[in-house]
Amino acid sequence: MAAFVITESLKTELVRFLQKNPKADLLTTLLYFLSKKYTMKPVLYIREKTIFQGENELIKNLEAQGKIWREAEIKIEVGQPVVNEQTKKIYICPYSGKVFGDNTHPNPLDAIYDWVSKCPENTERSQGLKVKKFYVSEDPEVIKNYIQKRKEPVKKIVYSSVISGKIFNSKEAVIEDFKANQLKEIPLYEVPNQNRFQIESQLLKFIQTYIQESKLAEFVEAMSEIKELEAYAKSWLEE
Repeated sequence: MAAFVITESLKTELVRFLQKNPKADLLTTLLYFLSKKYTMKPVLYIREKTIFQGENELIKNLEAQGKIWREAEIKIEVGQPVVNEQTKKIYICPYSGKVFGDNTHPNPLDAIYDWVSKCPENTERSQGLKVKKFYVSEDPEVIKNYIQKRKEPVKKIVYSSVISGKIFNSKEAVIEDFKANQLKEIPLYEVPNQNRFQIESQLLKFIQTYIQESKLAEFVEAMSEIKELEAYAKSWLEE
């Protein structure tokens, strides 16, 4: 690989970082530089306790494996709506379309369990007993479907989160929920210092490439040629 090239914009980033973190060591500074140079934003995937190189690559890979969302079908029953514009969470019977809202029933969770256990349209059995399967959704777009009065029952394709089981109106909504609840950004320079999580092989290989003594020396040399960074490079050489 070629020696490090510190552009004007990267120099500005380094100066700002070192002024804010004057005690940052050489490896930390190098990894910060690399994260800016390659626009790297590692993420912790909480469910697997693993740090990956970036959000987009992880999501694309998990989608290909069917590990984020699945298609599901909901049924919307006829008659007067039993939820309203203030409803934030609903429990849905997948067999009949019966729905209970968090603000329209005193105990919707107990109610849905009781309903699916007796629902005449529930033909699923496990060890001779009716399966108590139901859907949960906090997606306003899904809840809207149950606010309208209907003369005929309607079936609608929605999307189920593989992790939480919650129902969403679109794949994009499932992915946004996944990002919010399963991913956490971790700065690249913090990745080697933690020992609670695994590091995905591609990211680990990238880091190992640059923690070699020769690469660290190249980085110090590149910094020593820039007036605003020279003092930091000198301090590392003296350590």
